[in-house]
Amino acid sequence: MESAHRRISLAEAFSRVPRERFLPGDQRELAGINVPLPIGQGQTNSQPSTVVDMLELLDAQPGDRVLDLGSGSGWTTALLGVIVGDEGRVFGVERQLDLVEVSRRVVATFELGNLDIVAAETGVLGLPEEAPFDRILVSAQPDSLPQELVEQLGPGGVMVIPVAGTMLRVERTGPGADDVSISRHGRYSFVPLISD
Repeated sequence: MESAHRRISLAEAFSRVPRERFLPGDQRELAGINVPLPIGQGQTNSQPSTVVDMLELLDAQPGDRVLDLGSGSGWTTALLGVIVGDEGRVFGVERQLDLVEVSRRVVATFELGNLDIVAAETGVLGLPEEAPFDRILVSAQPDSLPQELVEQLGPGGVMVIPVAGTMLRVERTGPGADDVSISRHGRYSFVPLISD
């Protein structure tokens, strides 16, 4: 019998959650190409190598509570749902209402009972009412590190976020707002992070 807390590899998660299922019909044949692809509303489905880089840095574990901010097509939300397993919980938050509806329908086909995709609330960044999170993945780019997201991390929690073109891994090392350890992991381009 498979252990409830068996660690799922990224390769296994990607095989269970194929990218093409999250793309508009006219983009599906391009799913295997390592480029970002348009999904409507001025948004993109990130290129697979970027998703791998971010998920490796995030290092989500079975049983983790995860916030996927800027969930877009729902692909990373579903990948995270597979990775954290039935004991975990994933909240995808998306600002574009059309994408929320489409991604909910696609994610439902994977029968992952451990995730929700919700519409972002105007003026609110993240999902503070569900905090604290063990992991936060941000797929949109602010100019500076948003303190309100750092505050949604639990002790030892990790956030991966592109800030001003640089991918950051932010670890909450203590209870204070400034108790963080930040490392930098290369240059990336993302759509802007907005909260209004």
